[in-house]
Amino acid sequence: MAKVILKGKKNDRIEKGHPWVYSTEIETIKGNFSPGDIVEVYSGNNKFLGKGYINPKSQITVRLLTRNKDEEINRDFFKTRIERALSFRKKLNYGDSFRLIYAEADFLPALIVDKFSDVLVLQTLALGIEKYKNIIVEILAELLNPVCIYERNDAPVRELEGLELKKGVLHGKLPEKIIIEENGIKYYVDVENGQKTGYFFDQRENRKAIEPFVKGKEILECFCYTGSFALNAALYGAKSVIAFDYSDDAVYLARENAKLNGFNDICRFEVGNAFDILRNFYNEKRKFDVVILDPPAFAKNKKALEGAVRGYKEINLRGMKLLKPGGFLITSSCSHHVNEDLFFEILMSAAYDAKVTLRIIEKRSQAKDHPILAASEETRYLKFYILQIC
Repeated sequence: MAKVILKGKKNDRIEKGHPWVYSTEIETIKGNFSPGDIVEVYSGNNKFLGKGYINPKSQITVRLLTRNKDEEINRDFFKTRIERALSFRKKLNYGDSFRLIYAEADFLPALIVDKFSDVLVLQTLALGIEKYKNIIVEILAELLNPVCIYERNDAPVRELEGLELKKGVLHGKLPEKIIIEENGIKYYVDVENGQKTGYFFDQRENRKAIEPFVKGKEILECFCYTGSFALNAALYGAKSVIAFDYSDDAVYLARENAKLNGFNDICRFEVGNAFDILRNFYNEKRKFDVVILDPPAFAKNKKALEGAVRGYKEINLRGMKLLKPGGFLITSSCSHHVNEDLFFEILMSAAYDAKVTLRIIEKRSQAKDHPILAASEETRYLKFYILQIC
């Protein structure tokens, strides 16, 4: 097994539990290897730090799987890790639909598995985990007996690993329709063509948290995707919800979800660009009791950060201006590169320009099936605020 030797003082972060070794941290590699192989990682003074898979094409050259030198990376290893992940999710009492494996936070780097009732959707986002994909599919089929395991490996991040983009059935047969239930609401999930794996479990508890603020209220939602916040608002007694998304397919599914739950008289879903919608409502002097903003990640990488900051400020500024006195802004960011401090700064700057005062009612993060690895900020990405405008 090849040995990756780190530069002099480049091992503190890894010793504290971070699972990534960057190319710039490596002094030398002793021994032969092929991309995707398991290698050992050592500090500059020859201290063993862990074992993981290597890919010289990636800036993240090694992703650690274990800190135990004697632990073999084989089928039993993956089965044990998957069983532990499943055991943890069962404690959450989320029913039969949840994120089963959250990559590094479940000690299976670059592996995502979402469970939609009896359909599993899998992503292998790095070369090393891709080499074990067939084994992982076998184990998932053995442990969960799903009707289908579907891969959504069309995420562009795979190209950074030298992997092709693809999607399709890996096991069983994909049902014509997939329906899940969350917080007492049913949803159609499009695992073939929806965003990411088809649905976002990470806002589960946050959708429930809006309950005290929506009863009898007129609500505007932007970036509604397939309607989850809007439908929760309807469940909790909203008077009316008008919700927008730029995707025709998402809006179609949101409307179908409203029909499925009997909320089509409360929820109206339309196709539209959120920036235009917010601007137009402001020009029309429209006011709402609650504005909900759940945008996609504006900053996919550090280069996009400056534009992302402008985008987050604009939508939140305009959202604040559309609220009645005492109204609530429910807003979030899923951009890892926009950290908690920066997002709060953006909100404060928007409030200053909107000439309003904010009260923080609640600050939240991602759902419990997306645990945060303490040593890895990359696993902490979702920022969620319920704010009152005074």
